[in-house]
Amino acid sequence: MSAGAIVMLLISILIVWGGLVAAIVLLRRHPEEPEADTPAGAAD
Repeated sequence: MSAGAIVMLLISILIVWGGLVAAIVLLRRHPEEPEADTPAGAAD
């Protein structure tokens, strides 16, 4: 593989894994809360 291909491979790997890590950090800091549109036990 050429040097350019290796550089592009490393950049793409960093983007994908960096996005995964950022998503995990975001969810740990601000966890999603279930929507409370209807009270618990209410009929649909």
